[in-house]
Amino acid sequence: MHKHYTLRFAEGALPLRTPTERYFLDPELGQQKDIQTEDDVYCTCLAKTLCHVPVPVTVGFYAPFGCRLHMMLDKITALMQQEAAQREAEELRRVQRQPRPVRGWGFLRLLWYLVFLQPVITELHLRRKNVQFHFIRFSAWQYAGTDKLWAGLVTTLCEGIRHHYGALPFSVYSVLGNKAAATPGFCQREWHCRCRVWLALLALLAALSFGVGLLYLSVGARAQGHDGASGSLLRGLGGAATTLSGSGLLMAVYSVGKHLFVSQRKKIERLVSREKFGSQLGFMCEVKKEVELLTDFLCFLEIYQRRRLRVVLEVTGLDTCYPERVVGVLNAINTLLSDSHAPFIFILVVDPSILAACLESAGSMKGTADNGYLFLNRTVTLPFSVPIMGRRTKLQFLHDAVQSRDDLLYREMTRKLRPGGGCEGAQLLAVETQAGAERAPSRIDAEAARRIQEALFCLHDERDCLYEYVPDNVVSMRRIVNTVPITVRLLQQQDGDFAGPTPRQAVAWVVLANQWPCRLSWVLQCLEDRQQAGGAPEARVRLWNVFCDNSPELHSMTKELQNVLDLDGDPELFERFLGADFPFTVAQAQSLLRCTVNLDHSIRRRMGLIRAVSALKPPSPPKSPAHDAPHAANGANHAPGAFQSGQGAGHAPAHAGEAHQPRDWAHRGKSRPVA
Repeated sequence: MHKHYTLRFAEGALPLRTPTERYFLDPELGQQKDIQTEDDVYCTCLAKTLCHVPVPVTVGFYAPFGCRLHMMLDKITALMQQEAAQREAEELRRVQRQPRPVRGWGFLRLLWYLVFLQPVITELHLRRKNVQFHFIRFSAWQYAGTDKLWAGLVTTLCEGIRHHYGALPFSVYSVLGNKAAATPGFCQREWHCRCRVWLALLALLAALSFGVGLLYLSVGARAQGHDGASGSLLRGLGGAATTLSGSGLLMAVYSVGKHLFVSQRKKIERLVSREKFGSQLGFMCEVKKEVELLTDFLCFLEIYQRRRLRVVLEVTGLDTCYPERVVGVLNAINTLLSDSHAPFIFILVVDPSILAACLESAGSMKGTADNGYLFLNRTVTLPFSVPIMGRRTKLQFLHDAVQSRDDLLYREMTRKLRPGGGCEGAQLLAVETQAGAERAPSRIDAEAARRIQEALFCLHDERDCLYEYVPDNVVSMRRIVNTVPITVRLLQQQDGDFAGPTPRQAVAWVVLANQWPCRLSWVLQCLEDRQQAGGAPEARVRLWNVFCDNSPELHSMTKELQNVLDLDGDPELFERFLGADFPFTVAQAQSLLRCTVNLDHSIRRRMGLIRAVSALKPPSPPKSPAHDAPHAANGANHAPGAFQSGQGAGHAPAHAGEAHQPRDWAHRGKSRPVA
């Protein structure tokens, strides 16, 4: 016997319909009540995988433009941080040792460890499960105008880590730091004393003390009047010892200060700004050294803090750059990933079709990336294609888009509604009517606000089928939500008594114009041409029938209208939309056309021009004197018979002859094709 589980929303409990939801809410598989939509399920799976995946790794976050990418990235970030906090608590219960802080007094302790101690990678460190993530978001669009986009990626990574831990610790490590050592066998000690540093420091201090002492003795001897050759010798030895020891200490301080004020970002930018830097031998090697220094610093911090560190670099906007820039960024990612111990997680947020086309069209990748998909597969080690937006996710996004409209006071109205009891749509309309009456003294404005809210409610009503035709693109959702109030108010101005289309029909028409602009424009253009010709169809004729009658002609124009046809959505959904769910008639289309603001009328003008050009008759071929005489004789012999048959048929054949006269002239002297 199967159990029945539900997901809880703000508007009530809904039954599970997808296997992924059932998996994450089944008590036998692990119950998580905070998951509400399908996107939460997918983001949770990816976040848990990234917490355990071996680094370095490149995640291909594949999705078309505007497909809720940033929202899903924010969810993944929050879930990864939540998982890291949970693992931190488990590790604390296991070992009973707090991680070392890097703020406050822990900052001074970190500097001490940087100078005088060397970290050791032990088995204890490798067994640690607690992890800390550092998220850095790189928008390639901000650097799209530069010649070297990849340099922006590397500098953003370096600057993000430097900003998180501070400039001084990284500067001290750049000058005095030592790479972590690996000890064979099982060793509990994670830190070794740096004897060379201690000896060098003691030698410098001893030399400085010796020099200061000699100078003091020379000054004392001179004050007592015993200044001579011995006093000059003491001053010389003391000055030399003080100068050498002091210069050594000053050089160390100067080096730290130089790295403190001249960051890695400035170093790389200085290298890039040099002329002909690409031809310099070992230029990429210098960049590689900076990256390795950064990796070693993160390894030092891992052992110091008693936790694993992961740097998550989210690369967005790459599919909006030029092909050569895209190639540079991918090469930079490969450079950063060349170190097998680099704690980097790259999330490459791109549209794979656009990125593959950029790789194939890049001049520098000829012979290397002739197939962009294969090259992308060699770079990406964890592909994640954003799935189609689920029912619950789409309803949630539509609900949020409608809720963001402050002019309708949606937030206040939803708080007044109570779940259960009666029709929710009727309650919503009653509350909106009351709010509109209190806000606007005019009855017309209140009625318009009520109809607008009713139309918007149809978008995210799960009992209505309209949400199924709304695209997964968040930008398109907001475009539809923003267009509905204009359409409804225009209908109000057109039909003052609100006797025209209903709010549901109005929002359905907006969705139709947004999803299938080419097909809708074709239907409207055909209606306009038939009306101008005096043969307009009846008002009760459905638009779907008009489209079916003229679809062969549209098919013949696919070459001229290819770019416009690409704007349309699924043709099967278009058939179901007009044929079953929303059977608009010619009269309703003519009434709604005057209020349509989200349909580009230039598409109709282009279609009308193409139809007008195709209606023109081809020009007659040039006459040949050699063939005119036989045809003229044959015409004289057969003319009376033809005339008599025409007279016997009445006036109708005369009109038919006039209509087909250009075609007969074009085929004169040729065999007529069989229809």
